[in-house]
Amino acid sequence: MSIFKDRVDAGRQLGRRLAELRGQDVVVLGLPRGGVPVAFEVAAALDAPLDVIVVRKLGLPYQPELAMGAIGEGGVKVLDEQVLAHSRVSGEELLAVAEYERAVLENRMVLFRKGRTRLDLTGRVAVIVDDGIATGSTARVACRIARKQGAARVVLAVPVAPAETLADLSEPDEVVCLATPRQFTAVGYHYRDFSPTDDDEVVRLLDLAAKRVQTVLPPFPTSSATRAVNAADVDEEVDIPSRGVRLQAQLHLPVPARAVVLFAHGSGSSRHSPRNRYVAGVLQQAGLGTLLLDLLTPAEERNRANVFDIELLARRLSSATDWLGTRAELASSTVGYFGASTGAGAALWAASEPSARTAAVVSRGGRPDLAGPRLSAVTAPTLLIVGSLDREVLELNRRAKTMMRCPNQLAVVQGATHLFEEPGTLAAAAILARDWFVDYLLAPERPELPEQPEPSEQPERPRQ
Repeated sequence: MSIFKDRVDAGRQLGRRLAELRGQDVVVLGLPRGGVPVAFEVAAALDAPLDVIVVRKLGLPYQPELAMGAIGEGGVKVLDEQVLAHSRVSGEELLAVAEYERAVLENRMVLFRKGRTRLDLTGRVAVIVDDGIATGSTARVACRIARKQGAARVVLAVPVAPAETLADLSEPDEVVCLATPRQFTAVGYHYRDFSPTDDDEVVRLLDLAAKRVQTVLPPFPTSSATRAVNAADVDEEVDIPSRGVRLQAQLHLPVPARAVVLFAHGSGSSRHSPRNRYVAGVLQQAGLGTLLLDLLTPAEERNRANVFDIELLARRLSSATDWLGTRAELASSTVGYFGASTGAGAALWAASEPSARTAAVVSRGGRPDLAGPRLSAVTAPTLLIVGSLDREVLELNRRAKTMMRCPNQLAVVQGATHLFEEPGTLAAAAILARDWFVDYLLAPERPELPEQPEPSEQPERPRQ
């Protein structure tokens, strides 16, 4: 039984229901993707700014459409204990799904905001909008995020949802729902047109909303360390052969090129990741070359198991390292690895090979534990960078550190979550990585590593 013509119609009806909020200090937050067209109309009706809260459902490994929980920006996570109990999902399986979805979440968050920081919710009314609710996992996460970001009042507004799900929600201060059908099968069943919303549409609506309220947002974090590419620098797209496949990569080389850092991105990410590109820019300013590459082909990425095949990813990374050695301008260059998320496990695995010529490794929010017993075989000096609020991954890094025999340090960026989305935290990680690579890749001789301080004594992120 359809109730709404499409998301635009649902948003306009919802906007009329919320009219009493017009004139208050309101921020409308759409849940991408489908919730954004609805939220756009609500924001227009309330004459309020529009932003997104990015969340990802944690689907069962063998039944992805069924949520066992959800995660969101800021490190917020909600688990459905009942589903977990019945499904008997192991802790390792849960962590693997969460790691993959975190990587997707990171890319979506950067893509949708196009380098703009999120709108400040401190002391404001946060109106969270989706195109409907089924289990409520993503809605719970979104409400917790808004509360964590300082919202004084959280209103959850949706066109349609089952009454029993709404009754179980305790996170919002108020729930506004236009329809609660007795027979609820799926959200899309109640729309005549429930066509998918793509990423480009989300970005377009956010841009239109920003222009409408003339909101000027600060840019993606920058640093005095970044620079424009010099005319003499090499900056090109390249294809790298690896056992029958060709890997796509972006190569940047200063002239002369004394050292190159290979980027092993995390699950669900790519060489186009704005975060890795930002870090690469900081390294480039310091005179380091960079190679940002996709360790999987587009077809391989569709199989989730491949993004956790650390041996395969490490082999591809080694192939890329060998390929660099075939370029005449890099004959005497040193090589480093920068790994994020699951890519860190691949970087350390590759660095443990007896033939590896890796001179330094940096892991940002990484999973070094995925390299397993190979950690003890790594000889390259390794820096593990983790956010202080990314507690699960921080503990995994601490355990991995005890297995390592190479010179190593654990640097904890205070106030950072897994995605390093908080102001100044990504810049702090980039500066730490830059200094490590400069010391070990460019310096003629590295002095003896000093006694390592506890994580709480590591440098905090720079003030901005």
